[in-house]
Amino acid sequence: MESFTPYSALLGGSLIGLSAGLLMLLNGRIAGISGIFGGAIAVVGGDRLWRWLFIAGLLLGPVIAHLIGISFVTPQVNVSMPVVIVAGLLVGFGTSLGSGCTSGHAVCGLARLSLRSAAATGTFMLVAAITVYVTRHLV
Repeated sequence: MESFTPYSALLGGSLIGLSAGLLMLLNGRIAGISGIFGGAIAVVGGDRLWRWLFIAGLLLGPVIAHLIGISFVTPQVNVSMPVVIVAGLLVGFGTSLGSGCTSGHAVCGLARLSLRSAAATGTFMLVAAITVYVTRHLV
């Protein structure tokens, strides 16, 4: 592994856990990004402000980190934009089908000992492993 960074990974994971815990403790909400985003763009709903602030924090966090001198590894995506768009749509369909995303199920659901989230997370991981195998070895 050429990008193994245990300290930054530990810090990042800790901050994700802390933010998910604080959102639950202070707002009574689960930090599932697909649900937060879906509620932010919903036509009806009175609790959109915190959702937009959460999304803004996700987008501005890396920008602020870069401005204060934290460097990042630039991800290399070796596929065309149509493939990226189709992949994004499939992820969106999957989060709708699975009633949540990895952040909601794997981070928050497993912490709450949800059997439904355990099944969803296992399914996510299995499909991800199959996808990597197929795209790297069969296609």
